[in-house]
Amino acid sequence: MPDLDKLTTEKRNEGTMNLDEMSIYEIIRVMNDEDQKALDAVRDALPQIEKVVKVTTKCLKNKGRIIYIGAGTSGRLGVLDAAECPPTFGVSYDTVVGIIAGGEKAFLKAKEGAEDDTNLGEEDLIKINLRPKDVVIGLAASGRTPYVIGALRYAEKAGCKTVSISCNENTDISREADHPIELLTGPEVLTGSTRLKAGTAEKMVLNMISTASMVGIGKAYQNLMVDLRQTNKKLVTRAENIVMEAVGCSRKDAKLALKETGGEAKLAITKMLLDCDIESARKSLERAHGKVKVAVTNGPT
Repeated sequence: MPDLDKLTTEKRNEGTMNLDEMSIYEIIRVMNDEDQKALDAVRDALPQIEKVVKVTTKCLKNKGRIIYIGAGTSGRLGVLDAAECPPTFGVSYDTVVGIIAGGEKAFLKAKEGAEDDTNLGEEDLIKINLRPKDVVIGLAASGRTPYVIGALRYAEKAGCKTVSISCNENTDISREADHPIELLTGPEVLTGSTRLKAGTAEKMVLNMISTASMVGIGKAYQNLMVDLRQTNKKLVTRAENIVMEAVGCSRKDAKLALKETGGEAKLAITKMLLDCDIESARKSLERAHGKVKVAVTNGPT
């Protein structure tokens, strides 16, 4: 039987002992108050998160993958963050990978017992051909999930850098990782329901890791996402707006530049800011390792 008694995330919250007697407003107010603790927990962990972002940024520069792996809520959060990276940053779906215990179907319907299998964590990493240049990030609010422990142990044997994200102190997965992150969010409003503030804190950290890493490899100019994929009408307009904001041009000129560059907003911006042809802009970006500001500062090739 798992020993959950010592886990803070499993303890009863003294402020919600009468949760079933509270009014609707009282419930949502206390939830909002408790959610503030998620913010504080993440802030306390910023030094550790910074170290992880340095590792993941280097990983992406070396053509490695960021791999999130977890079970239940934690696993779903990893899959969610991974799925949002390609449309936002224009990377392939193999750049940030989300793996959940029990497979894709477990995202919508829990697969009982999958998280208790240490070997399954290893097997799922073998299936994606884990490489030493990848970074594996194990997610478990409890910090004790066997599936995640198995994955981290295999990742270490494979020569990967490893990261753990949990919401308790001195956890099992922290001891398995090169870079542990512990988000001390405290007992939940609803006892043991870590989909609440623990999950919120985890998602905040994943947002930081993926966003800061992508910025680090040139996926932003100023605060504009210049590599987004234009997969619908809204995103086509957003790409035009991004070019207009970056260059200070009309929508007509932005549309023309995007057409000339095959929809590549970053290339269109670089071409217009350098006032050069497309090939020169492309070479300037390559020389600048994909960073528009560096390309513009260095001038056309």
